[in-house]
Amino acid sequence: MSWTRGVTRRLHEARAARAAWRAEWPQRKAAWRERKRNCKQDRTALAGPPSGFALLPWLLMGLGAFSHLLQGRTPNPWVAGLGLLVFNSLYISISFRAFDKARRESRATLAALLALGVLTVALAAGYGGNWLMFFPLFGLAVGAVVRGRRLGPIGLALSALAGAVAGLREGWDGVNIGYGTFLSTMVTAAILSLSEAVRDLRAAREELARRAVAEERLRFSRDLHDLLGHTLSVIVVKSEAARRLAPRDLDAALGQVTEIESVGRQALTEIREAVTGYREASLATELDRVRDLLDAAGVETVVRQSGPPLDPPSSALLGWVVREAATNVVRHARASRCEIEVTGTADRTRLAITDDGRGVGSTPPGSGLKGLAERLAAAGGSLESGPAPRSGFRVTAALPTGGGERAEAGAERAGAARA
Repeated sequence: MSWTRGVTRRLHEARAARAAWRAEWPQRKAAWRERKRNCKQDRTALAGPPSGFALLPWLLMGLGAFSHLLQGRTPNPWVAGLGLLVFNSLYISISFRAFDKARRESRATLAALLALGVLTVALAAGYGGNWLMFFPLFGLAVGAVVRGRRLGPIGLALSALAGAVAGLREGWDGVNIGYGTFLSTMVTAAILSLSEAVRDLRAAREELARRAVAEERLRFSRDLHDLLGHTLSVIVVKSEAARRLAPRDLDAALGQVTEIESVGRQALTEIREAVTGYREASLATELDRVRDLLDAAGVETVVRQSGPPLDPPSSALLGWVVREAATNVVRHARASRCEIEVTGTADRTRLAITDDGRGVGSTPPGSGLKGLAERLAAAGGSLESGPAPRSGFRVTAALPTGGGERAEAGAERAGAARA
């Protein structure tokens, strides 16, 4: 019957929905636990007084005066009640303004604090007894608003004033009021200043982490540009050579194809190493690769090298310069000769790559040369590029001894800040 088929279909749908819910339950449970853990971390990160509510419980110090007012033991109860209402209103307003720097330093807040001080002195001097407890409350408000060098003199002056007024009303017991006022002023200011310092440090740490991420992205984009630009240039040159050789020398063309395969595999390895941040090139390796590339492109290559051996980070930096300059020679220069000269002393190493091509001095340097200039600047070196004295184009890099190690240490510090 039709109704039995409908019931059966609904049962199957319910069972399928139940099975899907059971299959998704582990992922939902894991996501719920992750949200719960993140909420706990957020609450920990936001620890500290978030608003003026943290100062409101101290108003209970005025319960003694309020109790005497209700019991009729206070003369002029209407004046006392109005003073108590104004005091509480000003105290609450100052408490909520104290946690915002702009509002805390505004004239309205300072005027309210001054009015609160005048009212505190008037109530304490006029009634004495439990009304003297408004001095420590006023000290809390002062500690929440005043910062810096002014806090010490203001706290001492306020404590002396509280002790003097309390001494006139209660004798030697007024010393306790002065001492309590001093403590409430200084402790409140210390706690709130520490809370603000913690928030500022946390914001600075987050900013450092964002900068470290930006530096890592920049590093990766530079590495990717240099790797792919050079590798693709090699592949294009060898592909053209294979195409030219194929009609007359098949074996030589197959040799070029084999080299293209080798270059592609090497590029994959280098890209993986660049992604993980562990790629360490060397000047000697890059010189060999560049010589092969330029020879395949029909460019005569002359390499001159002198001076002491380089440390690995400096060798890697100069290797990047050689790679980028050779890539530009193949892509843009249309040169027939390229000279690479490395000269080093105990203090500094200089690398110069000169070609006899058409030169690109009239155009701004590409992103590859800009990135290399930034890297060398971070290591204390420099990179210059422009027309050669006679003809062609020249790229000159200078690097102090140990500059690569300093740049590497800076990158490690950025990674540590990000972590």
